Amino acid sequence: MPRLPAVTRALLIANIAIFLLQMAGADTAIIARFALWPLGPHQLVRMADGSVMSLGFQPWQLITYSFLHDGVPHIAFNMLALWMFGGPVENALGARRYTFYYFACVLGAAFAQLATIALFSPQDFYATLGASGGIFGLLLAFAVLYPQAKVFLFLIPVPVPARIAVVGYMILELYLGVTGTQAGVAHFAHLGGAVVGFALIQYWRGRARRR
Repeated sequence: MPRLPAVTRALLIANIAIFLLQMAGADTAIIARFALWPLGPHQLVRMADGSVMSLGFQPWQLITYSFLHDGVPHIAFNMLALWMFGGPVENALGARRYTFYYFACVLGAAFAQLATIALFSPQDFYATLGASGGIFGLLLAFAVLYPQAKVFLFLIPVPVPARIAVVGYMILELYLGVTGTQAGVAHFAHLGGAVVGFALIQYWRGRARRR
């Protein structure tokens, strides 16, 4: 098995370490301070442990939310995708550009999620967390950089070219977001990460062609 490149390995370690810290009893305090809360005035929120806290948006949450996860299935899916797709994308982009790309997608997902809540459900007040915005950016990058690579999708027993698989997945995410299916999943945040990733790759490709 090829060795994971440095940035992908560091992201895996950081996500898993913070999740273990959450599971060790610090979950309430970490989510209160570092999950992504909606824009606007702070509000009193009853946490899972029964405590009531005044919570709201802080600028650092635009990044920190991406290192938090809500349970084992959540982090397992994200880290599996990071392990599978992060290495090839980092090898193609290089460590510095890959790091910029990943966190740009995380920011894109955060802004998409904040905008979605503000525009369509301003009465809602809940935390957003998870690396999915960055992961969807990596899926998009993998499909652009390795369009003919074969990947397996859930419920489909044969490998599918990455380009087709990822486009299909994005269409599904859009459908789920528009219809409100799968409540509690930030579908538009996922798409925000992918859109920012696509724009960045096209920008870099355009600069390379001009040179």
